[in-house]
Order: sequence, then C-alpha cells, then structure tokens
Amino acid sequence: MTTPSSAPAGKPTLASRETFSTRKLFILSAIGSAVGLGNIWRFPYIAYDNGGGAFLIPYLAALLSAGIPLLFLDYAVGHNFRGSAPLAYRRLHRGAEVLGWWQVLVCFIIAIYYALIIAWAAMFTWFSVTKAWGDDAETFLLKDFLQVADVPGISFDYVPAVFWPLLVVWIVIIAIMVAGVRRGISRANGIFLPLLIVMFVLLVVQSLFLPGAMDGLNAFFTPNWEALGDPLVWAAAYGHIFFSLSVAFGIMVTYSSYLKRKTDLTGSGMVVAFANSGFEILAGIGVFAALGFMAQSAGTAVDEVAGAGIGLAFITFPTIVSEAPFGAVLGVLFFGTLVFAGITSLISILEVIVAAVQDKSGWNRVKSSLAVCIPVSLISIVLFPTVTGLQLLDTFDAFVNSFGILAGALVAVVLISWVFRKLPVLSAHLNRYSTIKMRKTWMILVGVVSPLVLAFMLYNEFVAKIKEPYEGYPLDFLAVFGWGMAGALVVGAIILTLIPWSSKSKVDDPEYAEIVAREEHEIEDEEATR
Repeated sequence: MTTPSSAPAGKPTLASRETFSTRKLFILSAIGSAVGLGNIWRFPYIAYDNGGGAFLIPYLAALLSAGIPLLFLDYAVGHNFRGSAPLAYRRLHRGAEVLGWWQVLVCFIIAIYYALIIAWAAMFTWFSVTKAWGDDAETFLLKDFLQVADVPGISFDYVPAVFWPLLVVWIVIIAIMVAGVRRGISRANGIFLPLLIVMFVLLVVQSLFLPGAMDGLNAFFTPNWEALGDPLVWAAAYGHIFFSLSVAFGIMVTYSSYLKRKTDLTGSGMVVAFANSGFEILAGIGVFAALGFMAQSAGTAVDEVAGAGIGLAFITFPTIVSEAPFGAVLGVLFFGTLVFAGITSLISILEVIVAAVQDKSGWNRVKSSLAVCIPVSLISIVLFPTVTGLQLLDTFDAFVNSFGILAGALVAVVLISWVFRKLPVLSAHLNRYSTIKMRKTWMILVGVVSPLVLAFMLYNEFVAKIKEPYEGYPLDFLAVFGWGMAGALVVGAIILTLIPWSSKSKVDDPEYAEIVAREEHEIEDEEATR
C-alpha cells in the first residue's frame, strides 16, 4: 500500500483514503452486506411461492443476467473513481452526483428502521431460552412485546422492552463505525460473519433432524414447471436478486472504493454473488425443514404454515421453538443469526452515508461517523420503539424499496449507459486486473436488459400501490411516510448536490487522472522490490 510520504512533495495523493488491508476482508465485508435478513426470512418463501424447485431456473437467470452485471457496475464506479457514492458519480460525470446522494438518502431511511429489527431479534434470542411467548406467539409479539396500536401514525408511547435493546444496538454500531474501515468494519465482519455461518449451519443441521423435515423439503424443492410461464415469477426472481446483492444503493460503490488499485474486481464479485446465493439456498433448507416439523405437529399442510418476513421470524419460528426438541437451542441459533446478519448489513448501509459526509465535508473519520450516526440513531430511537413502530417500519420499507432503490437504479443505469455513455470506460477498468473479462455482453446486460427489467418491476409496484392503499393504512399516513418519503429522497438528493464540496475532496481536480496513474506505478514498483 502506498503511503502519503511516497508521493512527491506538494502533490496530492489518494493513499490517505482508508483501504481494506486484504482482498479477503473486502470479500467478507461484501458478503456480510449481502447476507442480511432477507436471505433468511424472504428468500425461502419467495422461492416456495414462485414454483418451488423450478424457481431456481429464473433465480439463476436473474443472478447471471442482472445481479452480477449490476454488482460489477457498482464495483467499477467505486473502484475507478475512488470515492463515496456521490464523489464517485461526480467524478464519473458532473451531472451524475445526484445519483450518489439519492443512494445515500435511501441508506439513511433503511438505517433508521433496520436497527429496530436487530433489536427485536436480540430480545427474541433471550426469549428463546425461557420460551417467553407461551402458547400464542402472535399475541405475544403484537400485544405483549410490541404493544402495537390499532391506528398507524406517530406516537410517543414508548415500549421499554424495545427501547433499551435498540439503544444498545446503536451503541455497538456507533463504536464500529467510529473505529473506521480497518479497525471497525473489517474486524466486525471478520468476527460476525464466521459466527453467522457457524450458527446457521448448526441451525440447518438441527432442523433437518426434526420430525417432518422431509415434508418441508419436498414442499420447498418440488418443482412447479407451469410457474415458469408466468412473467411475475421471473419478475420475482429478478426483484429478489436485485435486493439480495445490495446493488444500486451505494454500498458496493463505497466498499469497492476502499480496495487497492490492483485488485481482481470480477473474481471478487463472483465469490460474493455465489456465496450469497449459497447462503440463501441453505436458508431455504433450514427454514422449510423447520416448517415441515411445524406442519406435522399441527396436522396441516406445509403451505398453511409457510410465510415470509416478520411473520415467519417472530411468529412462526417461536411456535416451532416451543414444540421442537431442544427448541431453546434452535431459537438461540435462529435469532442469533438474525442479529449477526443484521449487524453486518447495517454497518455497510451506514458506511455509505459516513463516506459521503466525509468526502463532502473533508472531516476526519471520527467526526464524520458521529455526525451521521448520532442523528440517525436519535431518529431511530425516537420513532420506532413505540406502539406504532411496526407500521412505520412496514411503510418505510415497502416504499423505499420500490420508489427509492428500484427507481434510483433505473435512472442510474439509463444515465450511465445512454446519456453519459460510460460503459466502455467502466468495462475497460474491470478488465484491467480482473480474471473474468467484461465484454460487449456485459454492456448489453447493463444497458438494455437491466433497464427493461427494472422498468417492468417499477411499473408493477406503482400499479399495486395506486390500486389500493398499502396494507389498508390511512391515506394521509401513506401520503407522508410512503409517497412523501419517496419524493423527499429526490428533492433531498438535489439539495445535497448543490452544497459545495470541500477542497480536500479534490472532486474537480484536473490532476486526478495523474494521481491514479502515479499510484499504480508506485504499487507496481513496490511489488517489484518485494
């Protein structure tokens, strides 16, 4: 790695930017970001509900034709232009900076509610020991634990059982973010991701030995070939892959900017993509083995107990824990994996914001981390550990995914491909040191296939949410926290773009290309002398 002293006197250097000390730590961090709550509680049901074993065909097609190409696009932008999402896009083209801020604000919204789910999972890890939910997990969750109000809105009626663990989660997260890329993010992922994998493997093994596990696996893997003729099944596959790999909302742009110049980007991306998919299939095996046990115990079919999201995690699984042999161990393993998966994903989400503030302001790491994490944590702690926290989370999540991430990604790929025409430059950068070369096929997938798929998905989401109020929530509530929030992302991104950059960012420095070239020569010289 180059050091500031290795640059000629008076010349700017990019080496002061933090980097992952090894490619392995980058891969661990990228996998930690990709492997999140959705892998565990969303993928199994999406696959089951869209053709079972047959769903693996559109899933693999979506991974190869959209997921991996867009992942490489993020890598190329971040690594080539060496900055946070706004800075990297600004260096790509002056008019592209707003894309970066759009992604930063998407991460801001996700961060304020994502911590809440980690806090719930932490509490349910403890509840699993005593099976505190009793005979009715749903009543325990909604009435006893969350104390959910009948009417959505803003409430200051706080729930202590949620407030305190949420506070602890934020203290841990802030400490990691302040420590920086090497001492914080790399070390956290180096600890939490292996623990996550070990705990989840143990969970899957235990689930496979439950009575009725094979019934669950048969339900999960039995193919429904007719489903392949349904366009919505293919849209579901693309939608899941898109969110699963953490593409197009600044995470991989930011993480790849911390890689050393001479890095195999495509090789690293393949490892991340297939590790993420492998974890998802493992999650499907574990979850449906447990659901098979639950169905046998209740004397019902698997499809009557299968579900996704919060219901699967905090209602169905507690019921399984209550009935299964060594249920307490099963519960601790399941909810512990949710905690670790949530933490590794949340730190990647926050890093997008911290890096952007650091680049824009020129502040140091500690000041930037505190300037981001304290306001985000305060908003999270004020809004979400209340009797209306569940409804707020549900609304934020539904609308930021559809009209934040999807819409932002569509605009980004269209602008980069057809307006700024940067795909050839980015393809050349990917090919410079990578083992897997990106040719015209990659540019077609990014510039043609991805926009068509994203437009179709966005249209479906828009029609669904216009046709009837989301979850039957009041229109004024949705107007503020759904549609209003989505519109505020765009307005906020424009406003942040207008704020001047710190001179330390060298965002418009004509010597930038010279800096990059010089550092590459220095790296080659260092390697030659080893």
